[in-house]
Amino acid sequence: MADPYRTGFGPDLVEVTGVVAAVESGDAGEAVRWHEAVVRRAGWQRLPVERRAAHLVDAARAYLQVGDVPRAGRALVEADRIAPAEVRCRPVARTVIEAVARGGPAPAGVAELAALVGLTR
Repeated sequence: MADPYRTGFGPDLVEVTGVVAAVESGDAGEAVRWHEAVVRRAGWQRLPVERRAAHLVDAARAYLQVGDVPRAGRALVEADRIAPAEVRCRPVARTVIEAVARGGPAPAGVAELAALVGLTR
């Protein structure tokens, strides 16, 4: 077991943190590759839902940076499904929701999410 004390810290969290580092350093392509590898790992489902949702917001940022608005939208909708407060209350998430909603055709659910957080009426 990678996290025998159930602290939420372990190799999977380290991998998730690598996505944030890549996004922040402007290497969105690397962030997307890392994200797609992380979510396929068995440990992904063992991370706390809040951490997974926060990660999906960071993945949405990476998708936006590479110009993939639909995947950014899907990541946001999934994040909201698993931990709504992480998406609806975090300022960075609101910024990403707004960018996705204005960035072109977005998946169903993004317009609703934008309305829920008060970005549209």
